[in-house]
Amino acid sequence: MSRERDSLIVGRVIGDVLDPFTRSVSLRVTYTSRCITNGLELKPSVVVEQPRVEVGGNDLRTFYTLVMVDPDAPSPSNPQLREYLHWLVTDIPATTAATFGSEIVCYESPRPSLGIHRFVFVLFH
Repeated sequence: MSRERDSLIVGRVIGDVLDPFTRSVSLRVTYTSRCITNGLELKPSVVVEQPRVEVGGNDLRTFYTLVMVDPDAPSPSNPQLREYLHWLVTDIPATTAATFGSEIVCYESPRPSLGIHRFVFVLFH
């Protein structure tokens, strides 16, 4: 995919939230039965319940940390709470789900009050 069309660049996740990076493992986020893709718009009612998160990879001895942040809190025009932490799970084994990790910060349902917010899931090795 060309960099101009990459939804992480178009949505300013790369640059505002993350430096450019090379994707090395798959991450699948599902709210109820809807699989999330980069740049997808969701209504607040869809993200009330904690999503199912599946981590790819091929070695159960490899562990990951999942972070979910809102870079647009409290509002996109005044993001003074930038990188607001909604969820933090550590020690997730590759090839499993976030439920197999240690939840450090419990899932906090996003409640954007003004404007469209970007909610970013980042998986660290």
